[in-house]
Amino acid sequence: MWNDSLRVSVVMPAYNEQDVIGSIIERVMAQKIADEILVVDDGSSDATPDVAARYPHVRVIRHPYNIGNGAAVKSGIRAAQGDVIVLMDADGQHPPEELPRLLAEIDRYDMIVGARNQNSDAARSRNIANRVFNLYSSYIVGYRVPDLTSGFRALKASIAKNFVYLLPNQFSYPTTLTIAFFRAGYAVKYHPFAAPARVGVSKIRPLADGFRFLLTITRLAVLFVPLKIFLPIALFLTTTGMGYVLLELITRRRFSGFGGLIATIGIFIFMLGLISEQIALLRLVNSER
Repeated sequence: MWNDSLRVSVVMPAYNEQDVIGSIIERVMAQKIADEILVVDDGSSDATPDVAARYPHVRVIRHPYNIGNGAAVKSGIRAAQGDVIVLMDADGQHPPEELPRLLAEIDRYDMIVGARNQNSDAARSRNIANRVFNLYSSYIVGYRVPDLTSGFRALKASIAKNFVYLLPNQFSYPTTLTIAFFRAGYAVKYHPFAAPARVGVSKIRPLADGFRFLLTITRLAVLFVPLKIFLPIALFLTTTGMGYVLLELITRRRFSGFGGLIATIGIFIFMLGLISEQIALLRLVNSER
């Protein structure tokens, strides 16, 4: 049951969305849930901020130039005054009619993510990439992540503001929020919904942004759970090196210096992972304080 005593801030990053943002704002207002709507214009070259400013209950935050989708989200989170922050795109992919269901259990959870289901309208190549990201992130956090890259989510404002410094300026901010919330021990729930096709042309570049997503996941893994990255590499190098040493001893009756070097590098990587794990734990303790 939705707790109407909680103030809700809806944050919409926008870049050249003049054709659709007006209708999205009206649909959000029709839900009678948002106490404030913040449209963060990320340096649009069209009339996006002017269209948004026509609505009396909308606060428009303007970037002087296009910094990035994640930078717009960060500006919105910093400026939000509500107890709960809803992040949603201004391009029509996140139906405002889902807001009541998305927020229904926000008093029990720290973040509720809108997970795009099988009926969502998305490119096949993007679906395949998302499955890879979901599997990788599920391994990192130790929980099933059905939709890593969804930007449609509701989260407790106090926690979101603590994680703002981690968010990148580009499209991989949902990845950062997901891993940060899970690894910090906050309760996360996924709410399935059907995402319609966006209006206009997507700003995501599949190759460049896909590679950035993978780097972001790996960077956050090293930040929060280093052994998830270091341990598999260390095991592979150590077992490969030792296996080669044994093979040389059995077949040629001589010690392989190369195999020994590879095994030693694996051991050093494992030790580096242990040290990184201790640093990550100390960082988590300090953040809790």
